[in-house]
Amino acid sequence: MSVPEDEERLLPLAQRWPRASKFLLSGCAATVAELATFPLDLTKTRLQMQGEAALARLGDSAGDSAPYRGMVRTALGIVQEEGFLKLWQGVTPAIYRHVVYSGGRMVTYEHLREVVFGKSEDKHYPLWKSVIGGMMAGVVGQFLANPTDLVKVQMQMEGKRKLEGKPLRFRGVHHAFAKILSEGGIRGLWAGWVPNIQRAALVNMGDLTTYDTVKHYLVLNTPLEDNIMTHGLSSLCSGLVASILGTPADVIKSRIMNQPRDKQGRGLLYKSSTDCLIQAVQGEGFMSLYKGFLPSWLRM
Repeated sequence: MSVPEDEERLLPLAQRWPRASKFLLSGCAATVAELATFPLDLTKTRLQMQGEAALARLGDSAGDSAPYRGMVRTALGIVQEEGFLKLWQGVTPAIYRHVVYSGGRMVTYEHLREVVFGKSEDKHYPLWKSVIGGMMAGVVGQFLANPTDLVKVQMQMEGKRKLEGKPLRFRGVHHAFAKILSEGGIRGLWAGWVPNIQRAALVNMGDLTTYDTVKHYLVLNTPLEDNIMTHGLSSLCSGLVASILGTPADVIKSRIMNQPRDKQGRGLLYKSSTDCLIQAVQGEGFMSLYKGFLPSWLRM
């Protein structure tokens, strides 16, 4: 039933433009969450790059050195060697990324749920539709946000490059975008997009499926009610499963995004995400795919 134009003007903005409002609200919530948890993300990225065996082919001694061990010592090392505020190095493109990713994912998921899949006759939305819709929405949101993710990862490693005596690559966020664009073109901004969307799909699948399953189990089989305690326990479990599924793709994504490139923007270490996976397992062992797992789980 359509609303008369005069009455529509009197409606709140959230009702007049529901998808735009959800995009903005998701972006604001993501910004707050990003600022609060970014040190965990920086620590995760540094751990993922630690002991990168493929660097040995370029004669880079950084691939053999591992100055930090574990999440806490990595964070303390950053504070002691680079300064406390460096725990937020790269936070600006990270905020850009989360505004685009969270907003795009939310709008896509709402569209898929209401238009593409729809609810069943009893107005229930099946779990399998939530899983598929969540995975597809995560893929779309992550693909759109890939350029900001690329800049974030590279800026997070600038402090380590300085400690190793290497020249810094960027003067700031906008210089990073401009430099990547000039060296690799539009395609260069989407370096690492394949493992990036794989990670998004796996994380969303594990997150949604586990959260609903655990919450329903707790409500039906324990004295707990549908309250903040139940939500917290469900989130803890869903974050664990999402991290188990998504961390290997996250490690590969970060390494591909951070690898040195030639003048044409082609990677010097890895030909593809599969090549990165093989080199990591052969050179560092299978568990290298789970570097940065703990800060990733805590952040989720």
